[in-house]
Parts: sequence; C-alpha cells; structure tokens
Amino acid sequence: MVMETRLQNKPQEGKQFRLVKFFAWASFVVLALFSFPFSVVLSQEAKETLLTSYQNTALLIGKNLNHQVFQNFVLPIITRYGRIKLSDADQYDLMDRVVKNTIHGFNVDVVNIYDISKGVIAYSTDSTLIGQKVTENMGYRKAVEGESSSSVTANIFDLWGLGIDLLGGQKKLRTFVPFTGLNPYGGSTQVGGVFELIQDMSEEYKSIVRFQYLVFGLSLVFMGLLFLALLLIVHKAETMIEERARAQRELEDQLHQSERLAALGEMVAAVSHEIRNPLGIIRSTAELMGTLPEASESHRKLSSVITEESTRLNRIVTEFLDFARPQNPDIRECDLQDIIRKNIDFLRPELDRKGITVKAEMDGRPLKLPADYGQLYRAFLNIFINASQAMENGGSIEVYIEEEKENFRIKIQDTGMGISPENIKKIFNPFFTTKDKGTGLGLAIVRKIIEGHKGTIAIESQEGKGTRVEILLPRQAS
Repeated sequence: MVMETRLQNKPQEGKQFRLVKFFAWASFVVLALFSFPFSVVLSQEAKETLLTSYQNTALLIGKNLNHQVFQNFVLPIITRYGRIKLSDADQYDLMDRVVKNTIHGFNVDVVNIYDISKGVIAYSTDSTLIGQKVTENMGYRKAVEGESSSSVTANIFDLWGLGIDLLGGQKKLRTFVPFTGLNPYGGSTQVGGVFELIQDMSEEYKSIVRFQYLVFGLSLVFMGLLFLALLLIVHKAETMIEERARAQRELEDQLHQSERLAALGEMVAAVSHEIRNPLGIIRSTAELMGTLPEASESHRKLSSVITEESTRLNRIVTEFLDFARPQNPDIRECDLQDIIRKNIDFLRPELDRKGITVKAEMDGRPLKLPADYGQLYRAFLNIFINASQAMENGGSIEVYIEEEKENFRIKIQDTGMGISPENIKKIFNPFFTTKDKGTGLGLAIVRKIIEGHKGTIAIESQEGKGTRVEILLPRQAS
C-alpha cells in the first residue's frame, strides 16, 4: 500500500513542477511587460523635472532681462537720444552688451527681442534673424497680452508612440516673456515688446533617454537572471524526481526479484532437503557395493561412477541450500591473509596441474577484521575456482590487499578468457552460468556473503584479457 501511494504521488509531483515551470515563464513575461511601463514612468518623471527646471530658469532670466534692459538700456537711451533706434550701431552695441551680460553663465542659445508694433525681430543674439517677420504662435500672442509661457520644439522620434524616445535629434525650449517697458518690480505692466529665449535641452534629454534604456535593460537582465535561476531550480527538481522515479523502479524490481527468489528459495530448500537424504543413502550404498569381496571389476567401476555423481549432486544441493537459507554470519575476529592463504594452499595441486601461477603480495602481518571465517573462506574459494576455470591452458592470478582507513581492499586479477559485456551485467543473477556444468549460484552466494559482512564486490572484465574482482570489507564492525 505504501509503494502504491508513492507511485501515485509521482505524477502529482511532476505536475507540480510543470506548474512551477509555467509560473517561471509567466513571471518572466509579466515582469518584462511591467518593466517597460516602469521605465517609461521613471523617465517621464525625469523629463517633467528637467522641463520644469528649464522653464523656471527661463522665467528667471526673462525677469532679469526685463529689469536689466529697462535700467541699463531703455532709460539711458531715452535720456540721451530721446528715442530707441536699434538700427543705430551705438544703441545696438549697448543692447547687445546688456543682453549678453545678463544671460552669461546660463544655458541660453538665442535671445530674440520682438518689436510688437512692427511685428519683426528688432534684436537677436543671432544677427541673421534680425528683421525677420514674427511667426505668431500661441506663446507670442500670450506674451503680447502680458503672460509668459513656454513650449518645446523637438525632432526626436518617439518609438511607436510608446514613450520610448530614440537617441539623436534635438529638443529645445522656447520661452516668451513680455517686456513691460517699466521696472518689473513695480509700476505699470504695459507691454512694449517680447523676449524670446531659446534653450537647448538635447544633451540632458539624451541622458534621460539613456537612463530609461539603462533601467529597462537592467530590469530585463535582472528578470532574465531570476528566470534562469527559476529554470535551474525547476530543472534540478525534475532531475531529482526522475532520479527518485528511477530509484523507485529499481527498488520495485529488487523487491519483486526478492519476492521471487524468496519463493524459489523456499521451494529449493524443501526439494533439496527431500533429495539430500536419499542421495546420502545412494552414495553410501554405492560405496558399500564397491567394497564387497564378490564385486566384479565392472561393479566397482559402476559403484565409483555412482559415488562421484552422488558427490557432485550433493555439492549442487548444498549450493541450493546455501543460497536459499539466510546467511547469518557468525562474526568473530579473523585474519584476512590467513583465509586467502588457505584457499591458495587448498587449490595448489589443481593450479599446478593447469600451469597457473599465483602472486600474492602478503607480508605475513595479520590483517584482523570482524567476519565469519567459514563464509569468507567459501566466498574467496569460489572466486579462485572461477579464475582457475577461466584458464584451462595456464595463466596467472595476482592478489593484492590494501589497507585503507576504514576498509580492506582486496583485488584478485586473472589472465583468463574474460567475460563479454552482455554477460558481465548478469553474472550476479541467480542461476546464470556460461558453463556446461554449474548451477549459476556461485557468484550470487559470494555477493550475498560479502554484503552480509557490510562489504561490496565489483567485477571488471575484458574478453581475452582477464577479469579483476575487487572486494571492500570493513575493518571494524558497524
């Protein structure tokens, strides 16, 4: 039931993370769309502040011009000449000095003074404009009526009308201020002319546009990084889910395999027990028949064959029982070198007969570890027998033992025929064998014993070059 619940939860987890991925994409789009009006609002506020600053400055300069022109030009000229005639060089030079001294230090490109009685430009800091007819726009008409006003002229293009200006072009502020003809700080407000001040705001305006681009760009970069972080988190989560699903499938396979092997083990144990008793009787009877005085030579040969086959069948039955029943090691302090040395000594006659040499790098020092002596002896014996059977025409076996901080690492290398890549994946499977005679339980029992000692076993092999078995056994009981 727990397993089924976990499996049902997997699709839900996948849906949740797909929802997170959708949320990441949606968030990126929403934030990107939000950053655009945000940058527009910021830049618009900056533009309004810039415009207000220039307007206030222009009005202040206009007011000062009113005062300076009246005090330093109109009064002296009227007193001296009786009338104002800017076509006169002396009067023009005086007006030019007064105006330029007044606007000195301010960002003013052009100052025009309009003669409203004739409708022409009577004076200008740009001499090419003098004498030109007045273009009666709203600002000029308001100034004639005694009201100051400002307007912006620009050839900067607004991108699709979205509030994003393109770099380049010019933006100028034109301010019209009435010339009252009297001291602006008191007296009558009769309009005698109009001042026009032209200020270039292009550079400051470009700075604001660049700032707008910067805000929008930084917003996109920040949101892009946030989006990538979310995607990485989602990808990591999906990878974890896939890994958990894979581990879950492997666990299920192992569980099913364990269930099958448990049922098979019970059957094998029952069958083996039933076979073992009569098999012992058959073997003892055959041995007895072979020793009877009246037994003929043919009877003795037949008795020997029966005894040999009974022994082989008994060994097979023993392997079945060893695999079927639980391996509960009797842990005691053992000497690893002693176990391996006794294995080699036991197999020495067979190894010498096949022309197999053994190189075991063991210095005689006791290598103590907690283990079941009998089980480890059988595990290593099985490994050495497999190596021997892989070298029918001679070869060599090398044994290395390395002492690590927490483990003993045992490496057993042979120069046998090796194992094919497709078979190396199945060598620990119960009942898998490539031999004509064999149960296929040897390495399965070996792994069971090693894992029962909290160790690990790994096998690497190349066809035609040999096989290496590597075993890790803990030095201390866990």
